[in-house]
Amino acid sequence: MTTISGVDPARAVVGNLCLGSAPDSWGVWFPEDERQVHFTRFLDELAQAGYKWLELGPYGYLPTDPQRLAEEVGARGLNVSGGTTFGALHRPHEWDAMLAEVGRVAELTAAVGAHHLVFIPPMFRDEKTGEFTEEPTLGPGQWRALTAAADELGKILLEEHDVRLVVHPHADSHIQTQPEIERLLDGTDSRYVNLCLDTGHVAYGGGDTVDLIRRFGERVGYVHIKQMDPDVLAQVRAENLGFGEAVRRGVCVEPPAGVPNPADVIAELSTLDAELFVIVEQDLYPCAPDVPLPIAERTRAYLARHGLSGSRRPAIR
Repeated sequence: MTTISGVDPARAVVGNLCLGSAPDSWGVWFPEDERQVHFTRFLDELAQAGYKWLELGPYGYLPTDPQRLAEEVGARGLNVSGGTTFGALHRPHEWDAMLAEVGRVAELTAAVGAHHLVFIPPMFRDEKTGEFTEEPTLGPGQWRALTAAADELGKILLEEHDVRLVVHPHADSHIQTQPEIERLLDGTDSRYVNLCLDTGHVAYGGGDTVDLIRRFGERVGYVHIKQMDPDVLAQVRAENLGFGEAVRRGVCVEPPAGVPNPADVIAELSTLDAELFVIVEQDLYPCAPDVPLPIAERTRAYLARHGLSGSRRPAIR
């Protein structure tokens, strides 16, 4: 493993970070939706943009038969960095159904050679209408249930699938603000639960990505790199907008137009004693089919200028 510290990131390749992208950057939020591009176009354009790694996105968007998925990915010279799944860790009555769904995703993830499962908590506002569906904060008992369930889930995934659980803070979820992220990390076992550090969602929740890396670097197991438009973030706070409406207003922007500064994030990640996937995500749902590819190409070129261009598979920790 190579780490780079004290070196101008624009003049060096950061050796401990492996770049990839995800269906999210092509406007994909759902397994099926008439406003999303077909998965073959996503894979074709991902390869055309120069990426070698992809996260799977919502289960059912890409083929769920492991052999077909491997064939579709391999035919384009691509590899899978991890899977994506959703679930409510704070609802014990949903445990069995959630475990069955997460298990299906973990099985597919492992079958195509990946070892990370990005777990996204549910939003407390409807993605399309913005209506509240749940209280925005959890009580102490719900937090205890959440952290205990996270540990148990992470242990099962590791022992049964050799897949590492990385929990993804998300806008309009109960793991959104920096205090909530820190509460998750303080309350869970690092052997079984670590962080998918999403730079954009941290900014959306008012947190500081660089501070989190500096203080919790050993818990960062996977990274989503994105930026948020500070002007739209101000509208979110002033008008109490839901995340879906914020995305429609363009809250997620390509670098270097928003916050946090990707160069600062890359420089800080490069100091960690860990090899990490860094997956580009720009929430674009919904978008015209011809929008994602040029953005993906420009984003990859921008990140490469700041040292993030590697495609060597990270060692699994």
